[in-house]
Amino acid sequence: MTPLLLVPGLMSDHAVWDGVVSHLDTQRVCRVVDHGQADQLQEMARQILADAPYEVLLAGHSMGARVVVEAVRLAPHRVRGVALLSTGYLPRPRGAAGLEEANKRMALLEIAQNQSVRAMAQVWSQGMVHPDRLSDQVLMDSILAMFERKSAPTFAHQIQALLNRPDGTDVLKAIQVPTLVLCGQQDAWSPVAQHQAMHDLVPSSHLALIDQAGHMAPMERPAEVAAALSAWLERCS
Repeated sequence: MTPLLLVPGLMSDHAVWDGVVSHLDTQRVCRVVDHGQADQLQEMARQILADAPYEVLLAGHSMGARVVVEAVRLAPHRVRGVALLSTGYLPRPRGAAGLEEANKRMALLEIAQNQSVRAMAQVWSQGMVHPDRLSDQVLMDSILAMFERKSAPTFAHQIQALLNRPDGTDVLKAIQVPTLVLCGQQDAWSPVAQHQAMHDLVPSSHLALIDQAGHMAPMERPAEVAAALSAWLERCS
């Protein structure tokens, strides 16, 4: 059975996937990867491929899904299935919009460097979950603790990777393996329209929308995300 590699996003680790994996009804080997100190998405993808079996299934969340796209770009013959969660595919826009994104990311980095990673995560997380979940102390503490396990230098490296992200359009158009495109209905960072556009680009894709969930859908609604992933894994069999 082809192993499943789970690729976390910005400042994330196994905590993004723990709830999902606990709901997956599969005997398949599942392993969460780590990006180390890589500062480019393709470098992250190379690391994954270097440490992976020859054939793999790849599921990525947020930045991790962009890394999955880069792994497909580098080695399409090795990837037997793709799941792209809460993400995007376009490069940073030029002009004012791109500058605004860079400024927002750098403002968060300044908080991480001058105050703490937790202080930065408290600001970052406000727009990353469904508004009703901001009062869910267990969920929010889990997100903050996950960020605290990373460092400000790691954050700087991952910001650089995201600001220099390549265009994934051509890769998506060429994907021929079973593909899941998933997001929370209330994802304010990577909205539904963005995922619909990705779904339209990938001929073999299925679009799943998770109700009452924001950008951190795998942590907010793990059972629902696991159900979508299970259906995708069936198509990969």
